Amino acid sequence: MSKSLHSIVSAIKPLDLEAIEAASHHLDQLTKPPGSLGKLEDVAKQLAGMSGKTIPEIGKKAVIVMAADHGVCEEGVSAFPAEVTQQMVLNFCSGGAAVNVLARHTGADVICVDIGVNADIEHELLYSRKVRKGTNNMAKGPAMSEDEALQAIYVGIELVDELYAKGYTLFATGEMGIGNTTASSALLTVLADEEVVATVGRGTGIDDQRLLHKQAVIERAIALNAPDKTNPIDVLAKMGGLEIAGLTGVILGAAIHRCPVVIDGFISSAAALVASRIAPHSVSYMIASHQSQERGHERLLKAVGLSPMLQMDMRLGEGTGALLAFPIIEAAIKIMKEMATFASAGISQS
Repeated sequence: MSKSLHSIVSAIKPLDLEAIEAASHHLDQLTKPPGSLGKLEDVAKQLAGMSGKTIPEIGKKAVIVMAADHGVCEEGVSAFPAEVTQQMVLNFCSGGAAVNVLARHTGADVICVDIGVNADIEHELLYSRKVRKGTNNMAKGPAMSEDEALQAIYVGIELVDELYAKGYTLFATGEMGIGNTTASSALLTVLADEEVVATVGRGTGIDDQRLLHKQAVIERAIALNAPDKTNPIDVLAKMGGLEIAGLTGVILGAAIHRCPVVIDGFISSAAALVASRIAPHSVSYMIASHQSQERGHERLLKAVGLSPMLQMDMRLGEGTGALLAFPIIEAAIKIMKEMATFASAGISQS
């Protein structure tokens, strides 16, 4: 691990146990049976532990959509051509994608980042942080160098620094990159020591024949690159994507600032897995939004140590599922702030 990354890992601290205990005590004084609000109470206590406050507050909200292309698309692993990545980036910036609709609905801002799109894109709302124009084909060699993977991680960390300074304190992970379920499945296969039959799904909707081909491509890439599963940066560089590395940085950056980061679907969860292997304490700052339809997502969440809030049968990505969790998180805080206690309401507790 590089010296600078080691310092970042050291900056991520465990949750504040005293704040969690105080939040738990407060929840038990509210006019309800103890624990009766289930996951809402769990979220409230987790947020207290992050912030160090019994009743935490949420500032501005952002979904960070990292976009990048994948060289492995040369192998025919996706139902869509690679050009769709750049086209969707412009759609995000124009406000026409599903993530934009749900962001408007939940009062969040969409931060679209070109971290590795294989094209020159210009838009006044686009955050241009390109590390390189797409990854190499992992079936022919490493997707990128370790230095490039680290550079992409730092992009994510620095972006959170920038947004935090502007008052953003609730983050969601989103992504766009044709071929990125292939990279994510490869990361899960290696880091969680799984078989490809359990980790590789249909992504954009490929048929049975192409699914078998996709599995074979990943097996070939793993055999060729021989990633070291004990070294998450090595695995990320050889098998991952620039947007996955960028989201890894977003997760680590949120944890450094003791802010919640809501994890979206399969690709975002692959970034969460990498982040968890780099900095185990970062898991405490993650909130899993939903379990997608993509094969392997349940295994991926378990490998990170997360339990999803929702089961919506979604498989779009972009941050769409994560945004649906924002109102639930805000509801947990409102319960803490606005619900009467037994004493204030004059209700007998026993």
